[in-house]
Formats: sequence, structure tokens, C-alpha cells
Amino acid sequence: MLLWVGLGNPGAEHAKQRHNIGFMALDAIARRHNFSPWRKRFKGEIAEGSVGGVKVLALKPLTYMNGSGEAVQPAASFHKIESGDIWAFHDELDLAPGKVRVKKGGGAAGHNGLRDMQRALGTPEFWRVRLGIGHPGMREKVHGHVLGNFAKVDDWVEPLMDAVADAAPMLAAGRAEDFMTRVALLTQESK
Repeated sequence: MLLWVGLGNPGAEHAKQRHNIGFMALDAIARRHNFSPWRKRFKGEIAEGSVGGVKVLALKPLTYMNGSGEAVQPAASFHKIESGDIWAFHDELDLAPGKVRVKKGGGAAGHNGLRDMQRALGTPEFWRVRLGIGHPGMREKVHGHVLGNFAKVDDWVEPLMDAVADAAPMLAAGRAEDFMTRVALLTQESK
């Protein structure tokens, strides 16, 4: 079983913020692959399903971004999921809007959700699906940028979510490079 974690903040007031693109990605995957309805468990919302024949537990922590590990660690522990089978879907300032990169391990790069997952799991050795939201250009604008809502001009968001959901079986199979290539092709076709 894989544990796919969408990082974000709970509540309707945060639903359309750039920081919540991880939640949006999991919602798109759960819809496309007919996951069970979301229910509350492990200080979060979970849904279960199969992606490309691989069992996946989707988790959206309700602990706010800075406490993401408080939901991830008990879910992983209960289901006996190793860190190498945990995938965090999160916003990435250092990628252009709509770009996707996947990597295993590494630092948190200032991302508090990743930092708290590392703390709670005791290791940085989990996968990251980095969903580019772009950088506002100046450090003092970062907070407002990530907590700001996507704008109408951000017409790349929905096609990206569709592409991530479509290519998810490649991710479930551990084919990160193929997943990134497929997402890039699908998002180019949608332009």
C-alpha cells in the first residue's frame, strides 16, 4: 500500500489558495480513480482506492500545513507503510507555474509541511511530488503569494490537476520519470 499525502490547510477559506495545490491534486486523483468517499481519520481526511492496480491511501491532513506530520505519522504507523512508500504532493515556489518534478528525499527547502513530515517520520526519505506555483519575485511577497488564491489567469491549474490524475498510475508503479513526462505532454496539449 502507498500513502499519498496532499499538503494544504483545511477549511473553505483556504480551498483555492496556492498552498493547497496538494489537496487539489489528491481530490483530482480520488475523483478520477473512484476512491472511497473522504472520511475523518488520523487527524485528517482519508480516502482509499486503487491506482493502476496498486492500493493507495490518500490523506489530507487537517492539522494545518505546519503540523502535517501529526496526521502522516499515525496513518503510516497504523498501516505499516515505510517512508519509501509515502508520497507528499505539495506546492513548490522554485518551479514555474504548472511544472511538476518528482524526487525522493532531500531537504524541506523552507516548506513547513515537508519539514514537519520529516520531523514526525524521523527521516527525509519519502517521495515529493513538487507542483510548481512560481515565485512572486521578492522574498517579502512569498507569504502572501502562497496563501493567496489562484487567479483567473492561472488557467493552467485545472489542466495540471487533470494531467496528474491521468498519469497517476505511472506514479503508483514507481515510474517517476514517465509520470513527469506524461504530465508535461498532457499539459502542453491542453494549451
